[in-house]
Amino acid sequence: MSKLTQLPAWRTLWNHFSRARDWHMRELFAADPERAERYWLQAEGLTLDYSKNRISDQTLTLLLQLAEEAGLPEQIEAMFQGEKINVTESRAVLHVALRNRADTPILVDGEDVMPKVNSVLERMGRFSQAVRNGEWLGYTRQPITDIVNIGIGGSDLGPLMVCQALRPYAHPRMNMHFVSNVDSSQLKETLKRVHPETTLFVIESKTFTTQETLTNALTAREWFLRQARDEAAVAKHFVAVSTNKQAVAEFGIDPANMFEFWDWVGGRFSLWSAIGLPIMLYLGEESFLELLDGAHGMDQHFRNAPLEANMPVILALIGIWYINFYGGGSHVIAPYDQYLHRLPAFIQQLDMESNGKQTMRDGQPVDFETAPIIWGETGINGQHAFFQLLHQGTHTSPIDLIASLENRSSLPGHHEILLANLFAQAEAFMRGKTADEVRAELTAQGLKGEALEKLVPHKVFGGNRPTNTLLMSRLDPRHLGALIALYEHKIFVQGAIWGINSFDQWGVELGKQLAKTIHAELSGKCGPAEHDSSTAKLIAFYRQVNGAEPAPSPAPVKPSQAQPQEA
Repeated sequence: MSKLTQLPAWRTLWNHFSRARDWHMRELFAADPERAERYWLQAEGLTLDYSKNRISDQTLTLLLQLAEEAGLPEQIEAMFQGEKINVTESRAVLHVALRNRADTPILVDGEDVMPKVNSVLERMGRFSQAVRNGEWLGYTRQPITDIVNIGIGGSDLGPLMVCQALRPYAHPRMNMHFVSNVDSSQLKETLKRVHPETTLFVIESKTFTTQETLTNALTAREWFLRQARDEAAVAKHFVAVSTNKQAVAEFGIDPANMFEFWDWVGGRFSLWSAIGLPIMLYLGEESFLELLDGAHGMDQHFRNAPLEANMPVILALIGIWYINFYGGGSHVIAPYDQYLHRLPAFIQQLDMESNGKQTMRDGQPVDFETAPIIWGETGINGQHAFFQLLHQGTHTSPIDLIASLENRSSLPGHHEILLANLFAQAEAFMRGKTADEVRAELTAQGLKGEALEKLVPHKVFGGNRPTNTLLMSRLDPRHLGALIALYEHKIFVQGAIWGINSFDQWGVELGKQLAKTIHAELSGKCGPAEHDSSTAKLIAFYRQVNGAEPAPSPAPVKPSQAQPQEA
């Protein structure tokens, strides 16, 4: 058994769950008129209503006891102190340093990292200002109008989500484009919309060797040079976010226009670093600093607020309640704001790549569930798509309903309809509809007898589906920064309690290794390697369809890999 499952609070929670599993939230609200007042938190312009969950005061007390017994306060402080909590890579985890606007010293191996953080931030500011002001000119002396960010994973999803979410703050001359997929159609369609003379490419790769990113970057470079016909012009239209100066220089990028970050910046936590350069170019330095300020405010709340009034901690503990006790295998992110339509995908990577682990920090296998499957879409669209499953399906998936309170629409009535739907869905998920309520409703519509009774079971749904309602004062850089940091810390808390390392991602490595071999086979650079029969047939089929010479027979499978004989 793991240390977690042997903790007194864990065992007591299971005893508590044996009673709590039969609770219905209708009854909890009816018995406790003050429930919404108590289960309500505000921090950094965010308001969380977590009253529509299958919890009681005792549930929260036990969950908080679990956090204490698991050493959560000490683990929070270890992260902020720059300890190497990423144990498999022996690295600190300091995205909090990137938005340390108070400039408090943060040490890694005895060195204060803040001077380097501030230096890169200042360079980013000067560069983005030159581009936005029209001082930075392309090879034909024209100002930049289009920025193409080429990256993948954290070098794409974070900047993309923020730029989409804060589009109203964008420079009126700038058009922002993101390319991550090595499928040529994405880059090809992007290049159709831009002009070499006025386009700036931001190549984001820590090592400058990431296959997908470098393939797209080299193709973009070839496209550019077909027009510019001068290698020296590359330096005016390509900049890099990387740590590999040699590879950047060989590409043709002036190392003076390479913006660095550090090994204690994880990819999915990196939008606050130089990876956020496209954000600063598109939205401006002031907006980027506001984004950092909002995140820093949430950092301070997370570090200093007592656990029982700590928004990331409360969200994380409620999540653990469903994941580990109810067996909740998924969690829905449903923003009621079109500008936040990429938020579900961003949180999906943040959560599933962080906590999708089956091994604890000490190398032992887990004996409990870890990260849920994160999925979602804008709430209004979701209501006409997957909300049916959430209301009446056999799965119970907790839901985060997210919106901004500010009515920024110039179209009368739209925002009220939007929020009416959010509040109504939260109530419907909680209440459901009983058979008696359905009968009364159908009777009022004039239906009766056998026809009425046949319809009743189809219109009944049990409710008791948990939701968190998360409201921003307004969707602006500061509040978006706080929202992102809230989810970062929620995920950290869950990983800390589970005893897993939320900051590595070894599970993605095997596919990358195998792809290198298969790529060489597909392109005819090497003969068939050893594969299972399915993979070998797929490779041969591709080569046949694309007119390649027939490949030799695949290498035989080793006897130890052969299919076992039946007894």
